Amino acid sequence: MVRPVSNLTPFTLLDYPDKTACIIWYAGCNMRCLYCYNPEVVLGKGKFSFEQICDFLASRVGLLDAVVFSGGECLLHKDIEYHIKTVKEMGFLAKVDTNGSQPEILQKLLKAQLIDYVALDFKSKRESFRLITQSDLFDRFEASLKILINGNYPFEVRTTYHSELIAKEELSDMIEYLKFNEYTGIYYLQHFRNNTPTLSPLNNSQNNLKAVNDSKLQIIIR
Repeated sequence: MVRPVSNLTPFTLLDYPDKTACIIWYAGCNMRCLYCYNPEVVLGKGKFSFEQICDFLASRVGLLDAVVFSGGECLLHKDIEYHIKTVKEMGFLAKVDTNGSQPEILQKLLKAQLIDYVALDFKSKRESFRLITQSDLFDRFEASLKILINGNYPFEVRTTYHSELIAKEELSDMIEYLKFNEYTGIYYLQHFRNNTPTLSPLNNSQNNLKAVNDSKLQIIIR
């Protein structure tokens, strides 16, 4: 039996704006972000089959509004279209958390109206991308961002901030990059969780983002 799912969070009020949801954590990722706090998801094997997840979801029909497909990188899985379609047919909204590395899959799912909301991770500008993610996938992230902007789909952009990986000057450049690409949604800045196991050993981050703001782009720090 194929087990693509690493874990399941049965309830959350934080991961889909104004909706009750659960989170499906798909095993595996094509990035190795230094600050990643889900090493068991990224590096480990799945523990649950999709059929087991559906059994759980069947018990939550009418109780939850939405299902969040996360990871790892959920769009890497060959059956993800079938999984999302099945969840939609059960009556749930579908949100996808993605690093943006699968623009073709993302576009296909959006055109098929299978995704209701997307959270796109903006790891860094191109200059730091390889160091932070241990990958060469910035162009693919950029393609996903443009698909979402040009298609006027409901989505958010978010960045995890670690003071030793992203300088304040680069964060300002990232804000300018989003404005240049005509992103008009909310830009969420997430503080790195100090004292949490990560893929690579890191010093504590100096979480000092309170002064970050912009007159033309709404920024929310969380």
